[in-house]
Amino acid sequence: MRLLVVEDDPTISEPLCTGLAREGFTVDHVATGAAALEAEPADLVLLDLGLPDLDGRVVCRELRERSNVPIIVVTARSEEIDRVTLLELGADDYVVKPFGFRELVARVGAVLRRTSVTAQPVQDGPIDIGQLRIDPRTHQVTLATGPVSLTPKEYDLLIYLAADVGAVRTREEIIQDVWDENWWGSTKTLDVHIASLRKKIGAEMIQTIRSVGFSLVDPDSAT
Repeated sequence: MRLLVVEDDPTISEPLCTGLAREGFTVDHVATGAAALEAEPADLVLLDLGLPDLDGRVVCRELRERSNVPIIVVTARSEEIDRVTLLELGADDYVVKPFGFRELVARVGAVLRRTSVTAQPVQDGPIDIGQLRIDPRTHQVTLATGPVSLTPKEYDLLIYLAADVGAVRTREEIIQDVWDENWWGSTKTLDVHIASLRKKIGAEMIQTIRSVGFSLVDPDSAT
């Protein structure tokens, strides 16, 4: 696996790259956001937010727009709003400085595992739910108003709920099946992705079952 480490502090990047190489990874290192955007494709990106040229959030968003590469953000900002914003931008996980090397390696492994196995499509052809169409073959999602742009994890969550329209999926089931049973992050991650999906496909399509979980529904069938 090839990792791209985006970190401008050599006191962090040098031992980090050395340690990751010892774990069997091929490691590329860049010190700026511009270099990160020009780097060769990687299997996972470790992205520090405090870069000298570009805001790390901008780099995260541009990387996500270009590809589905898993992104783990390294940040010294531990406030919840930063975490939520990063997840909305498409980051797959985050670690807060100072962090332990073993914890970071475990997170890298967990993200690689859960991003290598996407939710299974429920059928070969397009899935139509009211005005929503999901094409598992191309990963394209459209509404009557046009295409819908989803992050990889938003798509995984949507196709998971679409596997059984109307069925209630518990929060625990979703975290385990769409993320990973060893997910390190807060369950607020799920709420962030549900809120983002609702904005993109329509709030009426995802019902909250209080104290249980969520259900994808066809709003047209209820009228």
